[in-house]
Amino acid sequence: MSETQKTTMPIVQMAKENTEFREVIYTGDKTQLVLMAVPEGGEIGGEVHEGHDQILIFVEGTGKAKIGEAETEVTEGDLCFVPSGAFHNFTNTGSGPLKLYTTYSPPEHAPGTEHATKAEADAE
Repeated sequence: MSETQKTTMPIVQMAKENTEFREVIYTGDKTQLVLMAVPEGGEIGGEVHEGHDQILIFVEGTGKAKIGEAETEVTEGDLCFVPSGAFHNFTNTGSGPLKLYTTYSPPEHAPGTEHATKAEADAE
């Protein structure tokens, strides 16, 4: 799917239907919207975004969030805020994919970025 120019969309439905590890669906001047599907047993991968705040909203599955030193379980309906400079990782601990949508402020990825798998994302 290429990026949309729509400003209103059924984001929860879109996130639940997404099968890509990462798919950038909208990039504005100051914010970016991305769909993610983390496979069973997979993880997003530990990272730190300097200069970027991130919000993740979980719509399906269960997982573990590590933000800084804090670890907590996440499930459908949960939101995690990752402030700039904080180490973070999200791991799928359930059966089936962990699905979510996330925002980066300012944008983190090139507009239109798509990665079918984490390996593909890591290679880029």
